[in-house]
Amino acid sequence: MYWDETVVFGLGTVGLMIVFMIGWVGFVIRDHRRKNKHRH
Repeated sequence: MYWDETVVFGLGTVGLMIVFMIGWVGFVIRDHRRKNKHRH
């Protein structure tokens, strides 16, 4: 199976976006929990 450069570039971009979104959501949840802990 031959991978075209555009296909590899598209999958790489989507993969980076997914990893970035998961990391951002995880950071927000962790920060939110930390703020709640300090508040209470």
